[in-house]
Amino acid sequence: MPQTKHLFSEPQPLMAQTLPALPARPLNAHKGQFGHVLLIGGDRGFGGSITLSAQAALRCGAGLVSLATRPEHIPAALARLPEVMAVGVLSANQLMGLLAQASVLVVGPGLGQAPWGRSLLSAAAQAKMPQVWDADALNLLSNTDLALAQGSVLTPHPGEAARLLRISTEQVQADRPAAVRALVKKYSVVCVLKGAGTLIAGLQGELAQCNHGHPAMATAGLGDVLAGVVGALLAQGMNAYEAACLGVWLHARAGEQQGQLGRGLAASDLIPVIRQLLEEHAPCKK
Repeated sequence: MPQTKHLFSEPQPLMAQTLPALPARPLNAHKGQFGHVLLIGGDRGFGGSITLSAQAALRCGAGLVSLATRPEHIPAALARLPEVMAVGVLSANQLMGLLAQASVLVVGPGLGQAPWGRSLLSAAAQAKMPQVWDADALNLLSNTDLALAQGSVLTPHPGEAARLLRISTEQVQADRPAAVRALVKKYSVVCVLKGAGTLIAGLQGELAQCNHGHPAMATAGLGDVLAGVVGALLAQGMNAYEAACLGVWLHARAGEQQGQLGRGLAASDLIPVIRQLLEEHAPCKK
């Protein structure tokens, strides 16, 4: 990546006092007012990834949550999350009815890169609604010319960012602000570059940095949780940059708290803490 002088300001730290907040809910609130998140992923052997995302979306306040995954994952998903409408899909054709009911998509956790995942991603890309693309959705995106809908968010780690930009991971890490801005320019969506000091870049030159977190967060599944959190915030009316900033902060602060217990952190440990932090930051009731 060419080393050029930055035209934008330095990253602004995410702080609780300046973060956007969800509005309180009126006493007559109903589930239809808070969005319908459809999560797509979980090829054979990877059903846990998309289930973690669904759990995070549910616990962060999405009004309705649906899950489209391999049929063999449905019993486990329903046993863990009876509140989620879990549907087994074998092809993109079976996804169409679900897409028509959703307001936000989360695509990629456990999706795989086989024909099943490629077909579902292609169908999702045609839907004109805000989307969060993570994990294998990003790996597939790096080899296609798919475009994301307006108001969407990409959440790559450095390796995925490198594939999307066709450079090395070392180049991404050498100038993370330049890399995240390059992703925004290439895909015209908000981008979250994960890792120590996660960066969030917006379409108007905004750049934020999260300085929270803990080394115990170096474990599988945390990205799946983040994708579900951001999807839920989008569903409740936040714009892409706001949802990405608040989602990253909640995720990192939860990891910081749970990380104090040391090694052995599981991704699902973060979800109840994220829910508590979200309520503290933006109380549900007026």
